[in-house]
Amino acid sequence: MTTSLPLSPRRLDGRRIGILAESDYVEDEISYYRRRFGEEGAEVVLLSRLWGQSSLTFTGHEQRAPLTVSDDLEELDYARLAGYSALIVPSGHVADRLRYSEDVNRPAPALDLMRRAFRLPTLVKAFSCHALWLVSAAPDLVAGRDVTCHNNLVGDVRNMGARYTDQDVVVDGDLVTTRTVEQCHLLARTVIDLIDPVAEAAA
Repeated sequence: MTTSLPLSPRRLDGRRIGILAESDYVEDEISYYRRRFGEEGAEVVLLSRLWGQSSLTFTGHEQRAPLTVSDDLEELDYARLAGYSALIVPSGHVADRLRYSEDVNRPAPALDLMRRAFRLPTLVKAFSCHALWLVSAAPDLVAGRDVTCHNNLVGDVRNMGARYTDQDVVVDGDLVTTRTVEQCHLLARTVIDLIDPVAEAAA
C-alpha cells in the first residue's frame, strides 16, 4: 500500500498577475509567464487596449502565433488595479505599440495605467527588455531608480533620469527590470519572490 505525500501549497494562490499584450509579442516569453505563474496558483490576465471591442487577437513576433485578449486595460481603475499583485510589461514590441496615442497631446491609455500602477507601492511593476519604452513619456516614474534594460535602451533610460545598472535583473523596491527576453525566467522568479505571502511575512 502506498501513501501519497501531501501537495505543497502553491505560493501565489489567490493572487492575480496582469500581463500587457499587443502584436509582435514574444511567444515563448508569454507562454512561460502563463505557465510558471499558473503553476504557483496565480490567475494570469492578459490586458491590452481593446478599442471598444470585446476582444482582439494579436500576432507573435517570431511564429506569428495568435493571442486573443479580452480584458481591456482602460477598465483598470484604482479599485480594480488594487486586485492585482503584479503588472508585467513584456519584451518584443508590446510597449512600443501600447504607447501609441491617436492624439499626440494626450497620453496613451497604457501610460495612464502605468501612472496609476506606480502610485500603488504594493503592486509589483516588472519590465522586460524594451518594455521601459512604455513610460518614456513619463520619466518621473523611473527617475532616480535603479533599472536595467536592453542595450539599445540604455541612452533612453538615462535620459529619463533612471540609473542604468549593468545586470541581468534589477530590483528597486516595487520595480523589477530585466535586460532581455532571455531573462524571462529570472523576471518570473523575482516577481514570485516579491509577492509570495510567506516570503513577505519572513521579510
